[in-house]
Amino acid sequence: MDGPVGMMNRRSMLAGVLAGGAALTLPVRVAAQARSLSPGQAYILELARREVARAGDSLWQRDLAAIADFGAHSTYPRFHFANLENGTVRSYLVAHGAGSDPEHDGWLKHFSNIEGSNATSRGAYVAREWYDGQYGTSIRLGGLEPDNSLAERRAIVMHQARYATPEHIQRWGRLGRSNGCFAMDPRDFKDALWHLAGGRLVFADRLGVGV
Repeated sequence: MDGPVGMMNRRSMLAGVLAGGAALTLPVRVAAQARSLSPGQAYILELARREVARAGDSLWQRDLAAIADFGAHSTYPRFHFANLENGTVRSYLVAHGAGSDPEHDGWLKHFSNIEGSNATSRGAYVAREWYDGQYGTSIRLGGLEPDNSLAERRAIVMHQARYATPEHIQRWGRLGRSNGCFAMDPRDFKDALWHLAGGRLVFADRLGVGV
């Protein structure tokens, strides 16, 4: 069968072999990826899965969640974007509120949900739509728990800020402070805009997990 039909059959057979080979190697790649995670990253992924499940129908998207570990110093990349579909974790700098760090030494001392406190609030949020604010395009947040129920009234959002950059750390030894918002390096914040907004989870607590 050297005619067009024979060629098509051989091509179909080759495509089937290649597809089968890819399917056989897929678990190996996934296993290798899982082995490459640090214990801290594995914990972040598990925590993200648990908190997404706990948030339930409050979320519109469940493929990615952000975990803010305010148990780490502000010089540490402590804002972890956990991709629950491919099992990866990317970590970024994030600033905390001035009211949570009155000494301005880079450590979050306490959380607050009180209006005018300028402090960060703990708990689960839903990252909602974009809007144009003081710091440019930003992401509205809705508090899902008693500890952050006033997030919208307090205008606690995600935004970019020049005081949340490595350059600021090099000059001052710590990040600047927000009014309670999740402030990120402008170069990193576009990842939040494209991958976190639209109904995904943001969870904040003092975890102290090294990744």
